[in-house]
Amino acid sequence: MKWFKSAELAALLVVTLFLNACNQDESDDPDVLELKQGLGEDLFNDVSLSRDGTQSCASCHDVAYAFADPMMNRSSADAETAGAVSLGQDDLSLGDINTPSVAYAAFVPDFHFDEEEGLFKGGMFLDGRSANLQQQAMQPFLNELEMQSSVEHVVAKVQDSYGQAMRLIYGENIFDSDDEAFEAVADSIAEFEKTKQFATFDSKFDRVLAGEVQLTDLEQRGLDLFEAEDKGNCAACHPVPEFQAAPAESLLTDFSYDNLGLPKNELARSVNGKSAEFVDLGLFGNPEVDDAELKGAFRVSSLRNIALTAPYMHNGVFRNLETVVRFYNSRDVPSALNPETGLPWREAEINATKNTDELGDLGLQDDEISAIVAFLKTLTDERYEPLVVE
Repeated sequence: MKWFKSAELAALLVVTLFLNACNQDESDDPDVLELKQGLGEDLFNDVSLSRDGTQSCASCHDVAYAFADPMMNRSSADAETAGAVSLGQDDLSLGDINTPSVAYAAFVPDFHFDEEEGLFKGGMFLDGRSANLQQQAMQPFLNELEMQSSVEHVVAKVQDSYGQAMRLIYGENIFDSDDEAFEAVADSIAEFEKTKQFATFDSKFDRVLAGEVQLTDLEQRGLDLFEAEDKGNCAACHPVPEFQAAPAESLLTDFSYDNLGLPKNELARSVNGKSAEFVDLGLFGNPEVDDAELKGAFRVSSLRNIALTAPYMHNGVFRNLETVVRFYNSRDVPSALNPETGLPWREAEINATKNTDELGDLGLQDDEISAIVAFLKTLTDERYEPLVVE
């Protein structure tokens, strides 16, 4: 959908005039919402909003790869794995955190402290530095390692290409303030990210819950191990949904934060310019957080489409899904080896606060690890199933 088609704008104008006449909130009108989402789609895919006109949101959130970044770069561990971190629009700058998929991100709750559980939960980015989807949509435009743009540049480009649509949706005076116009840009992108194409809930596991298909024996065993408190106990942080559970309860995450005891990604650090002394504090870097026990904690990710989003963990340090399960299983076992390096697991970037209660020495056997991986592959959206490597 292109926003400057005359028929669409004329229709929107009629709706807008009607709503204004009725003094009704436009956000309540499904026609306005649909057109706002269409504008968001255009903006999501528009490379001109980056500094040099080379990168869009879609550049690092590719719809063909579950809205993750499949591109290889200098931070790729091998010739078959995407970069551990993504390239900026200058084709040179590299970040320090693996680009998360934005599929299903609309159901992540706003960043908050859960008084009942005594935990920080939700928020965007894996370190929780953005409160919600709209705030998240602003940051890549301005980040010096990503799109490297400015509020003024983005607003000028949007006004030039989408000005009429913006005025009809957000009001004739929307461009009187660059900040308000920029917020409207982020709002429309966030509304686009709430559309069904980002969250289809049609994986094999969803079809199992609906009674349409059955898990194989291996997949069922993997699910049982995933939930068993005396085995994988993965469901402690990645709760398994029931049939027709609310969307936010169906992402296989409790949205909390945890230090898993991950080592630094030395390859990424060697190419992204971070100093040897740099330590990623994770959640503790959020100004709302002052608990030192949360140093190195990152948000528990959704497991939907997990088979497609390599490399893994917040810093992209592991290439394979099986390696992730093996790390959970044997991180603290002295004789255990990282299968990707043939060497013992390296020390955590922040060792003092790592979770030792729920992972590190689970005692899973090789066949049990394979079964859990088989189950995790059933969490792939139907359209991406051909991409899963068996």
